[in-house]
Amino acid sequence: MSLESGKTGQDEAVKVLLVGLDTDKERDFASSMEELAGLAEAAGKQVAGVVTQRMDSVNKALYIGTGKVREVCSYAAECGAAEVIFDNALTPSQVRNLNRELGLPVLDRTNLILDLFALRARTREAKLQVEAARLQYILPRLVGMREDLGRQGGTGGSMSNKGAGETRLELDRRRIEHRISELRKELKEVAKNRQTMRKSRSRSGIPQVALVGYTNAGKSTILNRMGALYGESGKKAVLEKDMLFATLDTSVRRMDLGDNKPFFLVDTVGFIRNLPHGLIEAFRSTLEEVCCADLLVQVVDYSDQHYREQIETTEKTLQELGAADIPRLTVYNKADKCGMEGLPKRRERQIYLAAACGVGLKELGEMIQGEVYAHWQEACFLFPYDRGSQAAGLMGKASVLEQEYREEGLWLKVRCHSGDCARYEAYRCGESE
Repeated sequence: MSLESGKTGQDEAVKVLLVGLDTDKERDFASSMEELAGLAEAAGKQVAGVVTQRMDSVNKALYIGTGKVREVCSYAAECGAAEVIFDNALTPSQVRNLNRELGLPVLDRTNLILDLFALRARTREAKLQVEAARLQYILPRLVGMREDLGRQGGTGGSMSNKGAGETRLELDRRRIEHRISELRKELKEVAKNRQTMRKSRSRSGIPQVALVGYTNAGKSTILNRMGALYGESGKKAVLEKDMLFATLDTSVRRMDLGDNKPFFLVDTVGFIRNLPHGLIEAFRSTLEEVCCADLLVQVVDYSDQHYREQIETTEKTLQELGAADIPRLTVYNKADKCGMEGLPKRRERQIYLAAACGVGLKELGEMIQGEVYAHWQEACFLFPYDRGSQAAGLMGKASVLEQEYREEGLWLKVRCHSGDCARYEAYRCGESE
C-alpha cells in the first residue's frame, strides 16, 4: 500500500484497476462496483478496467483466487494501471501478499475512502479527523509496507541485536502512536469548541434540524437554496457538486421563514455503504450534530435506482450513532429526473421535490417549521426579581419574543415547548398583567 496513493499528478490522473469479489453476500454487487468507480473518480483517479470474480468465500491469503490474481496482474499491465483497488476491506496480510504478487500498490475500499476524505478536507477539524483515521488504518499494516522493513541484519548470528528493518518498524510504530495521541488531544479541544457553539445555539431556544443521508443526495444543495431564501445574508454557500463526498465540513445556517419561528439547519457529512469505522470514530464530534438535533431531514436521491439500499445504509449509520429515534422527515430529492410531474408532492412526513431547480423548498421549510414547533406555544410569565434563576432557566429553553422589567418583576412573552409551559406554570400570567 502506498501512503501517497491518494495524490494524483496535475497533468494526468493515476490509472487504476478495480477488483471485486462477489460472494453473494452483497445485495447488489454491480451497484457496489459502480460506487467503487465513483469513489475512484472522485479521488482524481482514472478507471482503466474492472475485474470481478464469483466465489462462495474469501481467499484468506489473497482475497481472490490464485488464478484470478494472475489474471489481474496481466490485465493491469495491459491497461497500464498503476494501482489496484479492491471493493472491500483487506486484511494486512492480504495487502502484503497482493502487493508481492501484483508488484503494484494495492488499496482497498477503506483506503480509497480515506484518500478521498484527505483530498476533500478543508477545515482544521476535518484535516485532523482524517489524519487520525488514516493513521489508525495504517498502524496494523506497517509490516510489509516497505520490503526493507521486513529484513533483519543481525551481526555474527547474535540474537541480542535487532535488524535495521525491525528497528525502523518499531520507530515507525512509536511515531504513529505518538501522533495519534497528539491528534486525539487536539480533537478533544476542537470537540469542546464545537460543544460550546452547540450549547450557545441551544440556549437561544431555536430548534436544530440536521440534514442527513447518503453522499451526493443533495444535502448541500438544499442548505444553499434554503439559505438563499431564508438564511442570513452574507453567508458563503457551501460547495455543491455532482460527486461523492464533495464536502466534509459541517455547516450551520439559521433559517427564518417568518412567524418568528426560526430554526438552525445543519448540513452533515454524507454516509456511504461500508463507511470505515475509523472515520465514524474520528468524525464523532462532527456527527454529534446529528445526535443533538431536534429533527432529522433524511435526503434521498430519488433518481438513483438503488435509493432503497441507500436509505438502509443511512438507517444503519444513524443506529450506530445512536440517532435512530430522533423524529424524521424524508425528502425525495431529484424527483424531476424521474419524470415525476406536479412537484412538489407531499405525503404525510415525506416530500418529493427538486432542490437544484428550487422546487419544493418553501413547502419543505413549512414542513420543518410545523414539525419542530408542533408542541410549542406562546405564553407570558412574570418572575419576581428574587426568582431570577427560574427566569433564566426558561429563557435558556425558550424563544423570547418580548420582555419588560416591571415593578412586580421580570415579564416575559416567549414561545416555548408545552412541557416548559407546564414546568413554569406557577409564574404564568396574561399579557396585560
